[in-house]
Amino acid sequence: MNMAKAIRVLGRPVWAEVSLHAIARNLRTIRRHIGPKPQILAVVKSNAYGLGAVPVAKALQKAGAERFGVTCANEGVELRESGIRKPILVLTGFWPGEEKRFIANRLTPTVTRLEDVRGLERAAKSARVKSRLRFHLKINTGMNRLGLLPSELGAFASALADCRHIELEGTFTHFASAEDFSAGQTDEQEETFRQCLDRMRALGISPGIVHMANSGAICARPSTWADMVRPGAIIYGYYQSFDPPQKGQEIRARLPVEPSLSLRARIITLRDLPAGQPVGYGARFVTERPSRIAVINAGYADGILRQRTNRGCALLRGRHVPLVGAISMDLTTLDVTDVPHAALGDIVTLYGRDGSAEIKVSDVAAEIGTVTSDLLCALGRRVPRYYV
Repeated sequence: MNMAKAIRVLGRPVWAEVSLHAIARNLRTIRRHIGPKPQILAVVKSNAYGLGAVPVAKALQKAGAERFGVTCANEGVELRESGIRKPILVLTGFWPGEEKRFIANRLTPTVTRLEDVRGLERAAKSARVKSRLRFHLKINTGMNRLGLLPSELGAFASALADCRHIELEGTFTHFASAEDFSAGQTDEQEETFRQCLDRMRALGISPGIVHMANSGAICARPSTWADMVRPGAIIYGYYQSFDPPQKGQEIRARLPVEPSLSLRARIITLRDLPAGQPVGYGARFVTERPSRIAVINAGYADGILRQRTNRGCALLRGRHVPLVGAISMDLTTLDVTDVPHAALGDIVTLYGRDGSAEIKVSDVAAEIGTVTSDLLCALGRRVPRYYV
């Protein structure tokens, strides 16, 4: 807690601490796990899962990430303007008219529809690029969101054969259930994808850089690592929920990553209430005993999801204290009756470590039935990030 005490927050007393050292160490842990051959494309979309795309990408570039993955041109441009020079792949395709921004900022587009091929060719030809515009092809193998169908590969080959200004650099797919080892969907997707790669080669097309492994597949599916892997949540130190649970225990032992986020706030009010008193909107909590209720200046606009109403805990003076009452936009209430000497200004830890106690984002996600990424991306824009 020394760092937390040292940080002086201007304005509302709520802040996030992001450990760039932990993120860099996690990248190196992933590298040791997968070996030297596959490239690592670090996924920094959605503001690096809420932690800050620019500082995180700079730390990862320094630590050896070969490429970066983002969602849209705006995210890629932000990285370029901040000094990121490594290749940046825009993973979810593009909207007609964005092509010029890809070319101007050296961003790598993803083709997810046949129509995209012609659009990229026209844009590259119009821009009179000196070298061919490189792109990646996404194939739909069962996620059924984005990507060409396997049956469209022949038409793709014909369209690409007519293009002189663009070049296929890589081919990928995305797994729907990589963390689920009790079902066979991922195995089926992998087999479908490999059949598609064979089909492309038979059509005279080199698939280039082959990649399919997301965080879950990186953890425990070596057959999917191919030429490149795409870690997301595990770079930030968090696992998704594995099925069966014992598989998750094995993975954590084999691939130990370190959480990078701490979310903290200070107590702004303490109120002593008798038994039978309601707390917060809708009286969703009523004291069952004489209670001391603390208020912190953080709510669901800051990243404490409303689903945590009357569920789970925070840390105060190294002890777990329950969240009570409805989580509101700006405020959260806690029952600190069992923490002697709790005082105005004390630091409450929503995520992170306080003494020997710790609350991980992934544990909270499992507690309320969501995914880790949901909680990370919920971190509010008004919460200042301190990089430690």
